[in-house]
Amino acid sequence: QLETLEQEEQECLELRPHPTEKTTHIVSHEHGMTVTKTLQEGEAEPQCQGFSYSRAKLQGLLLEGASLLLLRVLARRQTVPPDLVFPAINTEGDLCTSSY
Repeated sequence: QLETLEQEEQECLELRPHPTEKTTHIVSHEHGMTVTKTLQEGEAEPQCQGFSYSRAKLQGLLLEGASLLLLRVLARRQTVPPDLVFPAINTEGDLCTSSY
């Protein structure tokens, strides 16, 4: 019964003359989950995108933090159940599947 309530990811690429910073903020709420992505390249205005998903689409969702925890549990037990597949959100903010 793992549930992610909030997750924040930040990536920075320090290339001259235009450093790039990308952040992704995921927050769970009553009706589902909202994903907000921000891209800042150099001094340009930040570009923001937002996605929302309903609870029905997110049934069994496994985000990065929960996935790392699950991998540790599976390694400790030294077993992986057959056909272990979960809904996930990829780096573009789209729903996809994650299998082990």
